[in-house]
Amino acid sequence: MATPAGSGTLARVTDASMPLRAKVASTVSRTAAALSRAAGRGDGSVIGGWIGLKIDPDLLSHLATGRRIALISGTNGKTTTTRFTAAAISVRGRVATNSFGANMPTGHTSALAKAGATAFAVLEVDEHYLPQVMTAVHPEVVALLNLSRDQLDRAKEVAMMADLWRQALQREPAVRVVANADDPMVVWAASTARHVTWFSAGQRWTDDSWVCPACGAHIRRGEDGMADNDWACAGCDLRRPDPQWTVEDDGVIADDGRWHQVRLQLPGRVNVGNAATALAVAAAFGVRPEHAAPPLAAVASIAGRYAVVDRHGRRVRLLLAKNPASWLEAFEMADDAPTLLAINARDPDGLDTSWLYDVDFAPLRGRDVIISGDRAYDLAVRLDVNEVPFRHVPLFADIVRAVPPGPLEVIANYTAFQDIRAELDRVV
Repeated sequence: MATPAGSGTLARVTDASMPLRAKVASTVSRTAAALSRAAGRGDGSVIGGWIGLKIDPDLLSHLATGRRIALISGTNGKTTTTRFTAAAISVRGRVATNSFGANMPTGHTSALAKAGATAFAVLEVDEHYLPQVMTAVHPEVVALLNLSRDQLDRAKEVAMMADLWRQALQREPAVRVVANADDPMVVWAASTARHVTWFSAGQRWTDDSWVCPACGAHIRRGEDGMADNDWACAGCDLRRPDPQWTVEDDGVIADDGRWHQVRLQLPGRVNVGNAATALAVAAAFGVRPEHAAPPLAAVASIAGRYAVVDRHGRRVRLLLAKNPASWLEAFEMADDAPTLLAINARDPDGLDTSWLYDVDFAPLRGRDVIISGDRAYDLAVRLDVNEVPFRHVPLFADIVRAVPPGPLEVIANYTAFQDIRAELDRVV
C-alpha cells in the first residue's frame, strides 16, 4: 500500500509560513463558521471564508502554502468527483476539502482554515472561478470534467468558458491536468497545458459541442470508421485524444492497462466516470488504483444528493439536476417509479427557465409524474409539449401521501432540492 504521508513537514511549513494577520484571519474564520453552525444558520462554509478574506485578502494563498492541492472543476459532477478524490487520496494522509459544495474562494478559504494543517487538499471549484483559484493556490493537479450550458442568463457561453480555462492553463505551465477526452470543449481548453492525462467516461450530452471551438467547423461523431465516443473536427486538427484512463463495465482501466473494479453506493454510469477521474487524480499524487478504489465504496451521499429517506413507507431518493446535461443523467439513474420533478428559479438556480426546452422529458412517459416548485407551471407547459402526463401537487407532505408505498424518485434543481431536504426533516 502507498506509504501514508502525515501532516509532518508539509504541516509545519503551512503553520510557519503564515504571517500574523493570516493567523488571526484564519482563527476568526473558523470561529465565525462554528458560530454559524451552532446558530443553525448553515454549515458556515461561506461566512467563515468571507470574514477571513476581509481581514486578510491573501488568506487563501497563505492557507494553501505547503499543501499538495488538486482542483476539480466542470459544469457537472464536481461535488461527487471531489468527494471521491478526497476519499482516494486520504489513504496517504488527512485531506482538506470543501465537502459541502461551497466552491468559490470564500468556501475554499473556510475549508482550509477549518481543516488546519494537512498535507493534501482537494477543492471543488466553480468553473468561473477556476483561473482565480489557480492563481491563489498554485495547484499540483487540475481536473477538468466537462463544459455545457448552465444558467446562461448570468454565466458565460460554453466556448467562452473553455477559452477562460485555456488562458488560465497557459499561465500555469507546471500544473498537471486530468481532462475529459470525450468533451471537445475540454480538450481544446486543456491543449495549452504541458502535462495532460486524458480520461474517458463517455459523453451522453453533446448538444453544446457540435461546433469546433478552435475554428468553427462541424464536430464529426459516429461517422463511418469512427469508434464509439470518437470525435474530430471537420476543419482543423482538433480531435479526441487517446485516453489513458477509461471506464469499462463496472470498473476502470488505468494508465498501465490494468482493469480495476469500482464498487460504488452511488447510482448511474456517470458516477463510475466520476470515480475514474478521481482515480486518475489520485494516481498523480502517487496513490495506486488498487489502494484508491476501495475508499470510494464508503461514499453514500454528497450534501444530500443520492440520499434515501423513508417516510410513511415511501422510499424517497433525492437526485439533484441543475441543467440539461444533468437532467439527462438523472433520468438514467432514476428507477421506473413515481417521480417528482421540482423546479425553482431563484438566484442560485438562475432566473431563466427556458433551458427546460433543452431537456427531453420523453423518458418519463408511462411513469406517475408529479410536479412541484415555484415554477411548476413552466414545467407543466414543457411536459405537455413533450406529451408527458403529470399532476401538480404543491406541498411535499401531500406528495408523499399521494403515491403508493414504495420508491419515490425526486429530481430537483438547486433551491427546490434544498426545500425538499428541509421538508423531509419536517414530514413525520
